[in-house]
Parts: sequence; C-alpha cells; structure tokens
Amino acid sequence: MSATGKNPFQHIVEPLDPKNSNQQFFNLLNLGDPRYERLPFSIRVLLESAVRNCDEFLVKQSDVESILNWKQTQTQTVEVPFRPARVILQDFTGVPAVVDFAAMRDAVKKLGGDPEKINPVCPADLVIDHSIQVDFNRKSDSLQKNQDLEFERNKERFQFLKWGSKAFKNMRIIPPGSGIVHQVNLEYLARVVFNYNGFFYPDSLVGTDSHTTMIDGLGVLGWGVGGIEAEAVMLGQPISMVLPEVVGYKLHGTPDKLITSTDIVLTVTKHLRQVGVVGKFVEFFGPGVSQLSIADRATIANMCPEYGATAAFFPVDNISIQYLEQTGREREKLDYITKYLKAVAMFRDYNDAAQDPDYTQVVELDLSSVVPCCSGPKRPQDRIPVSDMKKDFETCLGAKQGFKGFQVAPERHAAVVPFHFGGKEYILSHGSVVIAAITSCTNTSNPSVMLGAGLLAKKAIECGLSVKPYIKTSLSPGSGVVTYYLKESGVMDYLSQLGFEVVGYGCMTCIGNSGPLPDPVVEAITQGDLVAAGVLSGNRNFEGRVHPNTRANYLASPPLVIAYAIAGTVRIDFEKEPIGENLSIICPHPHFPAHSSVYFVGVTKCITCPSVYALYDTHVHTLIIMICSDVIQSSGFIFSRSSLGLSDSLTPREFNSYGSRRGNDAIMARGTFANIRLFNKFLNKQAPQTVYLPTGETLDVFDAAERYQQSGIPLLVLAGKEYGSGSSRDWAAKGPFLLGIKAVLAESYERIHRSNLVGMGVIPLEYLPGDTADSLGLTGRERYTLVIPEPLTPRMVVDVKLDTGRTFKVRMRFDTDVELTYFHHGGILNYMIRKMSQN
Repeated sequence: MSATGKNPFQHIVEPLDPKNSNQQFFNLLNLGDPRYERLPFSIRVLLESAVRNCDEFLVKQSDVESILNWKQTQTQTVEVPFRPARVILQDFTGVPAVVDFAAMRDAVKKLGGDPEKINPVCPADLVIDHSIQVDFNRKSDSLQKNQDLEFERNKERFQFLKWGSKAFKNMRIIPPGSGIVHQVNLEYLARVVFNYNGFFYPDSLVGTDSHTTMIDGLGVLGWGVGGIEAEAVMLGQPISMVLPEVVGYKLHGTPDKLITSTDIVLTVTKHLRQVGVVGKFVEFFGPGVSQLSIADRATIANMCPEYGATAAFFPVDNISIQYLEQTGREREKLDYITKYLKAVAMFRDYNDAAQDPDYTQVVELDLSSVVPCCSGPKRPQDRIPVSDMKKDFETCLGAKQGFKGFQVAPERHAAVVPFHFGGKEYILSHGSVVIAAITSCTNTSNPSVMLGAGLLAKKAIECGLSVKPYIKTSLSPGSGVVTYYLKESGVMDYLSQLGFEVVGYGCMTCIGNSGPLPDPVVEAITQGDLVAAGVLSGNRNFEGRVHPNTRANYLASPPLVIAYAIAGTVRIDFEKEPIGENLSIICPHPHFPAHSSVYFVGVTKCITCPSVYALYDTHVHTLIIMICSDVIQSSGFIFSRSSLGLSDSLTPREFNSYGSRRGNDAIMARGTFANIRLFNKFLNKQAPQTVYLPTGETLDVFDAAERYQQSGIPLLVLAGKEYGSGSSRDWAAKGPFLLGIKAVLAESYERIHRSNLVGMGVIPLEYLPGDTADSLGLTGRERYTLVIPEPLTPRMVVDVKLDTGRTFKVRMRFDTDVELTYFHHGGILNYMIRKMSQN
C-alpha cells in the first residue's frame, strides 16, 4: 500500500447497475481517452488492472499512461506492473511452491519477523493432476488401480498439501481424480469476470504450468510463469513485465469437415514459429473465430508455449457465454459478465470488423488451407502432413543427429527384431509404435476430436481391426465430463475394445507419466537399437520426455492416435497402404454448439526445505551444453537408487517420478541433467554425463558438479537457441543453481525459463546478434570471468574475459529494474524474505 492508499482513478468508478450502488466497476470509457478503444483487447485487461490497483507505489499513474500509449510504447521496452486476479498451480510445480512458503516461514522467523506474514494474499488454486501414472492399462480396472497406486506413492505429498491448504490462507486444493488442471480451470475455476467486495473486474491469472494459456480460449487473460514468480504474486507482488507487442492473428475461411482442431493448432504452431512471436501476445480475430467452439479455441490457446508467445487471447463473445451456460454457471453470473464486458468495451463480435483494434502486426490463416497433420519426431513445431509421414520418418532415420535426425546407418534402416509377447511372436522395426496415448490437456477436453476418435474406433471394430497387445494404449480424459459423453454416445465400448481404457484423470503420458513398457518390448528396442515411436494427442514431444525408449514421438489428433496404433507403425502412407477396408482414417468430427499449524511437521523422504540461497562470485568453468527444460530437469522416471540417494527401504515401484519428488532438493539436484537423452558436446553423444575438466574423466553431471563445488569452482552453461524451451518447471532453474551453476550463456531463451533463472539468482547471458559459441571459437574448456559493473541497468552489455586473453561482449538478460533488484538479493525468495522480515 502507498502512504495514502488512495486510487487517483476513483473518479471513474460507477455502479454496474444504477439501482445497486454496491456493485461498482472502474469504467475505462470514463477515462475519455480515444486511445483506449484502439488497444488490443488483451492490453485492455492489463490497463484495467493498472487503473484499479493504482496506488502510486507498486502501480503508478505513469504505468497507466504507458499502457494507454501502447501504440508507441510497445517497441520501447517499457516496463509495467501487472497484478493478476488469481494464481493457478498444478502439483508438480505447486508442491515446490508450498515447500518454499514453508521454508520462507522458517527464514522469516530466524530474521525476527512474523512467519504468518508468509501467506497468499492473492487467491490460489492447486489442482493435483500430475501424479498419476499409466502403470496399468487395457483393463476395465486400470483407472482404480492407477489411482490406488497414486495415493500409495504420494501419501506424504498429499498429506503435506492438505496441511498447506489449512496453514495458508487463500489457497484451495483440488483433489486427485478431478481432471487436468486446465480443463478444471475452464469448466469450474474460471470466473471470466470477478465479483469481489462489491467490485467487478476481468478475471486474469498466472499459473505454474506453461499451458496455463489454455484459459485464454475462454477470454481470460493468463499465461505460465515460473513457480518462484508465482509465489511472489501470491504474496502480493505485481508481475514486472515488458509491455508486449501484440500480433493479430486473423482467421478466415472454412475448414474442411475432416479437419480437427489438432490439425489447426499444429498448423498455427508452425506458422507462428516462423513469424517469431517470442515475448509477444497473440490475439485472434476475424470471422473464422466465430466458427470455432470454446474447445477449439482452448486447443489453439493451449499450445501457445509451443509457438513461443506469452499469451494467445480470444476475447469473450456470445460463444464464450454459451459455454459458461453449458458448464453450469448461474444465470446471474452470465448476466453480469456480459453486462460488465460490454460496459468496458471488452465484449467481442468477431464478424464486426469495426471492432478490430490496432495490432503490431497482422498475420492470417485461411482455415480451408489446413490439412491433416502430425508434429515430430522431437519438437511440436515440426509439422508434417499425414500424407508425408512415412517419407519424413525415413528421411529423419538417416539424417544427422538433431531435431529431425537419428543418424541411423543406411544398412540398418530395414532392421527387424523378433520377440515374444503373450505367447505369440511379433517383430519390431524402426518406426514401430509402442505407445499410443490419447492424453494431455490439449485435446482430451475437446468433444469433437474425442467423439471423432470414438467413431473411428467403432468403425475399426466393425471392420475386424485391432491393436497389437504389446502397444501401450491409454485414454486419460481431461475430466469426468469427457468420460460421460463418451459413454452416453455409445463409443466408449469401442475404444475399450481397442485397448483405450480410461487410465486416469490427469496429465499422464504427455508429461512423462507413461509408466513402464513390457520387458520384451524394451529388450527388443535395446537389442536392435531401434527408433521406436510414440504417438500421443499431446503438446510436448521432446526426446526423452514421453518415454526413454521412444526416440520418435509424434503429436496427433485422437483419431490419428488410434489409426497409428492399429497400423502399428508410423512408416505408413494411409492413402496407399490402407489399414482396413472401407475405414476412413480421418473421421468427420461432430460439431457441438490436514492438521492446522504454521509449520509442517512430518516425515521427510519426499519433502525437505532448502536453506536460503546466497550470492556468489563470477569466476567460472563451463559444464555442459544443452537446451530443453525437460532435459535439464526431467519429470519422468527415476531409474537408479544410488545416484539419487533414495532410501534402501524403497522398492523400485516406490521410486516414483522426478516430478512427484520436487519437494526434495537432494533428489532433484541429483536428477538435474540426468535425462538419458541429454546431448553434451563435450562427449558428442547422448548421455547424462560431462567431462570433469581438471582430470579429463567422464562423470555423471551431478558427480562432476559436486567435485567442482568442493573445489570452490562456480560453473557456467554454454547453450544454443531457445535454451530452456519446454515446461515451466522452476526446478529447471533450481537444480542447476544447486549444482553450482552461476550463469548461462545462450543464443536465446524460452521466456519462462529465463524468468526462473532470474528468480534463482542465476545470471542469464545472451550472445550479441551474430555471435555464437562456434563463431567465437568457444570450446567450453576455457575459464570465464564475467565483469559485472556497478550500477547495473536492464539488458546491459558486459565483458566476458577468457583465460586465453580474449574478451567478448554479451548482454545480461535482466530485462527490468525489478529483476535487477531480485539479482542483488540473490533471487526473488531472498528478496521477499527480507521484505517480509522488515515489515
């Protein structure tokens, strides 16, 4: 609060209903500024938040003017504060947040402050959806068995979260089995317009999952942030952000009846990656939007991180209101949502071009040009028309190791490995499908593609087709609503007959919770060194994420997941090699309009609280070169007891996943860079290892880092483009910090991961344009000294000195003054602890 606590914009407050003075809102039209109605709708949400929260302390009148003047300030790297209305977390990222809150209470107490001040002041919902794994499948009792095992494995985590829900105010826990966080957000948690303490204002949020953007499809502005940044928001801090450019994405034309929302979003993803939208908002408009259901819009908004934008916004229109009605929102709420949004010019008619605002840039997509497609084999933006899948895979097979290459020798392209399963002999070859999963928040919330999959399953059964029994099939719906309409429509039985039984309600195969493959399958893959395939209706397919034994992973619509499961391979051209007589592979998809205490007391094999972090010096060695946050810090399987310090009393079945053990810093530090698909240029091969430079030994990354720390040598990461792309996991920054990594030097960064590095006090450095490790002749064997001048300013260019005598310049990617403040305190948690202790 400011010294006066007064809002200088109080004069624009008026009642929404003239007959009820207790229901008020800040009417932005009363600003009398013609610039307002030229602003993109997403920027209007930022403006309303600034106006409503203006106190001349955390939010100033100058911030309001900067947002109003967006047309000029969008390209000037102007910093503005944003106070979202709420925070949403899932358990993989939420548990570390609650652990940090508990640790911060300890730290504040030690500093003489009141520990109960560490308490969320912004409403927060934590949805437990990332813990369940596909241990059982293909059986009618798979769901119950997987849920039972989930509770057995995660008893302590759930006990801890139950404590947290009672110990901390303003925090609500949504229990396991409710559904995927983003679907629960759409169906239940989203307010669209808040009605709080007699004031109406737009719903907005940040979340600790990168796909938080799915809610943008409903017209609620939201995006993913690092867990550390979300904690600051929960404690009342505004987000400090650079006012973004807004790319207008115009949709027009009519998609073919065989085209699914998955085909559209994979097309949009590739297109916007080519346009370049990192750090920008994307706002959809045009008559084509009115043809898309909320489920379709949510699918497109969900994959916003894959095309690199911060947000992918669909302003509220009549279809949004119809969705709210269909999902059980009360009529009274629907009335005030509509009335409020129209009163502040935030209600959209996509067929009215006169409503189109100004955009930084406009790009277009003709929906009639979209064709059936998949993406892969290692990145979601690498779109492939289904008609080219066979050719593309075979090209990748022999291409150089990389995003589109496996570097398999030509004489091995036709390799086959026989094996026995269930008393019968089968063969595996390169491209054999061993995982087929209808999973993920992206598609399992969309009735058109889910029912389309069901209709394809029905036709397949009628044609006498089946899925080979060794293929790990699974169906993990976004919520119970999906199971309901699959059963009511009569298609669930056909999905079950093909092996697609419901295995759980949560983020499963797409996050790496795919469970074990049958031993004979793993042995055959290993024996032949085969490039086996996974096909999933997800949003992430980075190598090593879905499963360690599937090197090729393809994103596809639910109907295509079934088609490739039946085919048993991705090396197929469906037009020339039909898998069943009269079976249409792409079906026409139907259209539809714990105890109460300040401190947690419990066992600690899963939950430990790290100490407060400290500042460091700047003389560093290099450790490793790599890119993806899923490889930096896996959320999937734990294979080894010894390397992770797990108790001897635990059986392998109880090892659980890295994601579920994010409350234990010792395990997570050992799991950093432990992904078997890690490619380190020191070794020029895939392995979770590096070279310990003082002796030349090849060691596990953790062991090498531990030796460096014992010698007092801080570490540097040399990286390429889009370093940290992948999930929003804060442990991808916490883990490297605990390994002694003090800085990262990359060509570019994924937005959330850079924020996480800043939050942990790790310095994000960026090559100047045209520079790379190769162009500068860096090998990683040099010793680096980073020269940090005072005072620092945002995005300052600084010198890096090598022990060879050379010096080159890099940019420090502290983008705002607030980020520099966090850095001077050794990270955001240290800053918040000191601030809370002084108040």
